[in-house]
Amino acid sequence: MEAVNPDVLVVEDDPDLNEMLGAYVRLAGFRYRPALDGNSALRELGSHRPSLVLLDLMLPDIDGFEVCRRLRADDSTRDVPVVILSALNEADARRRAAELDVKEFLTKPFDPDALMATLRHHGL
Repeated sequence: MEAVNPDVLVVEDDPDLNEMLGAYVRLAGFRYRPALDGNSALRELGSHRPSLVLLDLMLPDIDGFEVCRRLRADDSTRDVPVVILSALNEADARRRAAELDVKEFLTKPFDPDALMATLRHHGL
């Protein structure tokens, strides 16, 4: 059986930022899968289990907390690592993320080196 490279589902509604994050994902050695909103992310999660989800919280349809809640409620994706990347940096957002077993909470603007280290640490 052929080895498959781990992949990262990037859930970010800004197309340019999503593509830029995808470049970092590829530099970190992963395949990049984009989703521009929460519903697209849930469809992607249903079709193929990623190695890691890089998740924005403020999405145009359902928010990142709800995406994460649904991911955790599904037996097939319950243990997929989630890394939040958001402009929200409030204690309440961090608390809610911790309750959903989020592995890391990174804030925008982000440090590219910290992002790549986080991807490598949690995505393998």
